[in-house]
Amino acid sequence: MRITKYTHACVRLEHEGRVLVIDPGTWSEPAALTGADAVLVTHEHTDHIDVLRLAGLGVPVYAPGEADIPGLEINGVASGTEFTAAGFRVRAVGGRHAFIHGGQPDCPNLGYLVDEAVYHPGDSLHVPEQPIETLLVPVQGSWLKTAEAIDFVKAINPRRAFAIHDGQINERGRSSVNGWLAEKTHHGYRYPAPGESL
Repeated sequence: MRITKYTHACVRLEHEGRVLVIDPGTWSEPAALTGADAVLVTHEHTDHIDVLRLAGLGVPVYAPGEADIPGLEINGVASGTEFTAAGFRVRAVGGRHAFIHGGQPDCPNLGYLVDEAVYHPGDSLHVPEQPIETLLVPVQGSWLKTAEAIDFVKAINPRRAFAIHDGQINERGRSSVNGWLAEKTHHGYRYPAPGESL
């Protein structure tokens, strides 16, 4: 499976000519969706979903069934649901967005485990029960501390971890966060730059 990271939380998965894109938000590059066969959306925040772009794309979009996403037809998904998207096997896990302050925002958020190998948690630190080969780990957010990201990687214990959700920090901040995660997790942690494929 080829994994390409785009700006912030957007990731493109390709295998045998099939393309699945996760969380193409308003900060991610339009090229992420070129040739996409299906899209997974973890939750309704605009840094994870660009409604206008997806409305004109004409491919199936899977998102939490309880999400508030006006102007876009979605295939509603619930935690525990297993389905096929663009030929990839997907399991939805978790259920709620991480709190920022005072219990807000509290919206539906699903993580997606793709082909029993790649896990994108969206804006949550939900630890699935099954083993994870490749973790897409959020490294910064108003809802997240670096210590929590490190503990999340350790709790999941993946073979490798790639950084996502980094659109709000500058180069110096990324360098610091990446240094901590690489030093403290020992799980093949790597920061892929936007547009880089693994």
